[in-house]
Amino acid sequence: MLTNIHPLSDDTRVATLRDRVLSTKDAVQLHRLRDTPVTDARSLRASEGEPSWTVRRGVLARDRLAAMRFEIDEIELLVGRLQAAEPKPADVDTARAYLASYTLDFPGQTGHCELDLGPLMRLGLDGLAAQTRVQRDALTFAQPATDSAVYESFLLALQGLSTMIENAAAMVNAAMLCADDGRRRELQVLADACSAVAHKPPDSFLEAIQLLWFALIGVMNADRAWLVVPGHLDRTLWPYYEVDIARGALTRERALLLIEHLYIAINAYIPDGLAMSVMVGGRDTEGCDVTNPLSYLCLEALRRTKMIYPTVGVCWHEATPDALVDLTVDLMGHGFPTPALFGDATIQRGLRALGVPDDEACRYINSTCVEITPSGASNVWVASPYYNTCGLLLEEIAAQADRPAATFEAFVERYHHRLGAAVAEGVATQNAARQARAAGMRRPLQSVFTRDCLARGQDIETGGARYNWVECSFIGLANLADALYVIREEVYQEGRLTLAQLKAILDADFAGLEATRQRFLNGYPKYGQGNDAVDVLLAETVAFLTDTCAGFAMAPDDSPYVPGAFAWVMHEQLGRQTGATPDGRRAGFPFSDGCGPAQGRESCGPTAAVLSVTGWDHSRMIGGLAYNLKFSSALFGSPDGYAGLKALVLTYLQRGGFEVQVNVVDGETLKAARSHPELYRDLIVRIGGYADYFTRLSPEMQDELILRTEFGGF
Repeated sequence: MLTNIHPLSDDTRVATLRDRVLSTKDAVQLHRLRDTPVTDARSLRASEGEPSWTVRRGVLARDRLAAMRFEIDEIELLVGRLQAAEPKPADVDTARAYLASYTLDFPGQTGHCELDLGPLMRLGLDGLAAQTRVQRDALTFAQPATDSAVYESFLLALQGLSTMIENAAAMVNAAMLCADDGRRRELQVLADACSAVAHKPPDSFLEAIQLLWFALIGVMNADRAWLVVPGHLDRTLWPYYEVDIARGALTRERALLLIEHLYIAINAYIPDGLAMSVMVGGRDTEGCDVTNPLSYLCLEALRRTKMIYPTVGVCWHEATPDALVDLTVDLMGHGFPTPALFGDATIQRGLRALGVPDDEACRYINSTCVEITPSGASNVWVASPYYNTCGLLLEEIAAQADRPAATFEAFVERYHHRLGAAVAEGVATQNAARQARAAGMRRPLQSVFTRDCLARGQDIETGGARYNWVECSFIGLANLADALYVIREEVYQEGRLTLAQLKAILDADFAGLEATRQRFLNGYPKYGQGNDAVDVLLAETVAFLTDTCAGFAMAPDDSPYVPGAFAWVMHEQLGRQTGATPDGRRAGFPFSDGCGPAQGRESCGPTAAVLSVTGWDHSRMIGGLAYNLKFSSALFGSPDGYAGLKALVLTYLQRGGFEVQVNVVDGETLKAARSHPELYRDLIVRIGGYADYFTRLSPEMQDELILRTEFGGF
């Protein structure tokens, strides 16, 4: 049995590793892990005689992997921490001069997906390579000659991954030389696991979780495909957990500890400010709930690690066990912002509308904030691009200042025309990026782990993946709906202002007109207050956007252009660039951060806000919707607080809500953290679909979080 033979308790071990990451994480060092000019130049020089660029990219992936070096400290139980290379500056300069003649970076997006690790787990690396050779050797004369080059690139990448893992095993063996007896026994188990999975399929929970991390970090480094996520750990790792538990080789506590080590490894590798996701629960192809003991452990691991990565999404449906919901709500109520609940029925309905069959619609991932992509088969680009809906509204107000539309409906029609033109421009930009990448970019290792690249004999960049959507995101929809309502009332219903006068007020950022700003802000109902007249404006906008996006097709296979409305940090960045808006928002202030109301406008309480937010169809916004709720920590001093939160989030999900996330922290704590950041280094908050450390946010983002409505009841 894998018991803890180290003198440190599990709690102390995790706390020590966590503190080390928080205190030593360095953005410059993390950049060096990804920037390998000397290795790249050496590889490309060596392959200059190879006529196929596809094969050369396979060689490059192999050589990058072979050059990777890991390190391990005295208490880590997984190999996961990369050692940054320290090449001589002169060698770096020479390498960069050589690489200047190559185009290795292209516009567009990489990663943001869950890999298809099923074949790797079943066959192992040697078995997967053998299967690849069979497919290569089965090529017929009717297939393009380039197919063999594609398979060769796949084999080179797999060879590199095996070498990387062999090197990791050698590193662990070397570490045993200086270890005491207890630590040496731990390292021996780990070295044996690494040696095994370098070639064979995993035979234990430890081997499976170690191989999973090797695959993720291998793809990210070999192919520069960032934010490749662990995904459905409770499904991928379940067979190994079940067998090990049955044969007495694993305990629940040991499995939890290994998951916590995986989470810490992710935090040590991924720079702050991004996102990595795990999902648990949900349903299988028969519609049956798949929650298992690992589902709970993936959530419970958040309690001791207390870091920003990963977020853990629960795929909620009507048969989700109450205990899983209770654990999620318990974590939320205790101030953990990293769990979230996703509406499984809503998301599956949206996926099926995009052509995903039932047997695949049941397994998806939020990759990485709340954007939905099919697991294991995705070359989907997410948040590509972000659209500033309120910035476009200001452009339309300016365009109509001298020649205004006669009716509000005509005003909106012209605005929609402008918005549609922006969508078309975004589509053209993304398609151009797709075409450039197809011509010169290759990602052989990610291709191996993406359906149907092996079967088609195509790299993921040339159309090998089964799903090739592009998902865009529309920012500031709540502000837009509130602004449109003010325009309708002020300009077209009451006639208080002309569009020219409104433009002048906004251009001046309400200078000397605070009473007017307060009238715009507080004199009219707002989205999130359960008012149908405002809510319908948002619903109509969403309907226009989904219909407009549906009219476009993406390279390489006429895939859909899929809308969403999650923000990441773009509600703050775009808000900073945008002037005052008719909803009473001042210039430079952040927009609403997802599908919820704008900051501070849920004045009728959380139930009214939920009714507004679920008053329109979320299923067509597979590009992602995040709904943030913020509660005072004082509410959770008794079981009633947890029961109230559970009832509220279930109401949201039962009404078709896409995703809900919760911050339980009082405004005074956030203000104290802003004033004394050194005392709150590990204070985590949920932003627009992702979690981050409060003290590293911009001052504008900190202000935005403080101003979000803090509910004191349900």
